[in-house]
Amino acid sequence: MIDTSYALGVLAAMALVTFGLRALPFLAARFLQSHPLVQRLGRFLPLAIMTLLLLHSLVGSARDNPFGPWAELAAVATVVALQWWRRQPLLSILAGTALYVLLRNWGQ
Repeated sequence: MIDTSYALGVLAAMALVTFGLRALPFLAARFLQSHPLVQRLGRFLPLAIMTLLLLHSLVGSARDNPFGPWAELAAVATVVALQWWRRQPLLSILAGTALYVLLRNWGQ
């Protein structure tokens, strides 16, 4: 059996580390906002992260689909075309998602 004071000490240490890690970005925000490297990363990383997430989900979904990657490719093409034409992200995302769900469930 674990000693009560030991368990409470471990819980307190975990709480302190968790709180410190959550508070650190707020404490360092003034320094981070003015640092040129962080500003450059802030312009580049959102696009890179979204691209990697898109590729990861497309490859994963396409492998599971017995009909091939056509539903994923059609949905991405729809999103890109609508975003280029209308420049309304919500419309593009909803239309691409609806087309993807329709194409994935159509053959089943």
